[in-house]
Amino acid sequence: MKLNVNGICFRYGSRDILQDVELEAKSGEVLAVIGSNGAGKSTLIRCVNRILKPYLGTVLLDGKEIGSFNAKERACMLGYVPQTTKDVFSFNVMETVLMGRKPHVSWGVGKRDLEIVNSVLQRMELVQFAERFLHELSGGERQKVLIARALAQEPEVLLLDEPTSNLDVRYQLEVMELVQSIAQKQGKCVLMVVHDLNLAARFADQILMLKDGTVFAAGAPEDVLIPENIKAVYGVESMIINTELGRHVITIKPSNTRQESRVSAIVGS
Repeated sequence: MKLNVNGICFRYGSRDILQDVELEAKSGEVLAVIGSNGAGKSTLIRCVNRILKPYLGTVLLDGKEIGSFNAKERACMLGYVPQTTKDVFSFNVMETVLMGRKPHVSWGVGKRDLEIVNSVLQRMELVQFAERFLHELSGGERQKVLIARALAQEPEVLLLDEPTSNLDVRYQLEVMELVQSIAQKQGKCVLMVVHDLNLAARFADQILMLKDGTVFAAGAPEDVLIPENIKAVYGVESMIINTELGRHVITIKPSNTRQESRVSAIVGS
C-alpha cells in the first residue's frame, strides 16, 4: 500500500492552514509529521482521513483517489487514532476494540470478528485488561487500547495524531516501539504526528517537517533533523551528536535566554 498526498491546500475561512503539501508514505514504514504549534500537522492528518475536505489537491491510496471510496470503504483502509477521545470511557477494553470491527459488520458481531479482536488483544498484550473499563487504565494503557481498536479495523494505513501526548517517558517509548513494530512486522503504512524530535529521530523512517502550513523539509531523519532546519522551524539552537554507541543527542538551547543550561535527550538510533 502506498499513500500519496499531492498538493493539498486547506483553509479555515480566509486563513490558509495547508498550502501545496505533498508526501508519500509506504507500507512497512513510519512517516512522522513534525513542526511547531499551528504548523498544520493535525489538519493534514484529518485531510488524509477526509474528516476535513481540502479545497485543492488529492489523497491517493495505491493510485486511487480517497474521495472515490465511501465512508465504510475508507474505514476498512484507514485506521485513525485522534489526540483525544471523549466517548469511550463507559466501555471496557473488549467492547472498545470490538468497535473497530464496525466497518466490517453487517448484521451483528460474528465469530471472525471476535477472533480478530482476541488476536489484536493478544498481540497488544491487553488480554488481562479485556474486562476493565478505560477510565481504570493508565494513559499509556488507554493509548494502546485505542491503537488496538484501529488495528481491529484491519486497515492498510494507520493515522496517529500525537500518540504519545500526555504520556510519561516510559509509555512514550512503549507506544513508539509498538508503532514501529506494527509498521515493520505487519507491513502497515503509518503516518503520525509527533512533537518530540528525539522520538521522531529514533522511530521514524521518514520525516515531513511543516512550517506555516507548507513543507519545509522532507526525507530521512538524518537529513531533516539538522540544526539549520530546527532553527528555522522552531527558533532554537541545537546540536546533533553521534556517540560511540551510535546514538543521537539533540541538545536544544532556547534562543530567548542567556542561560547556559541546556535541555538534552539521548535516544537510541
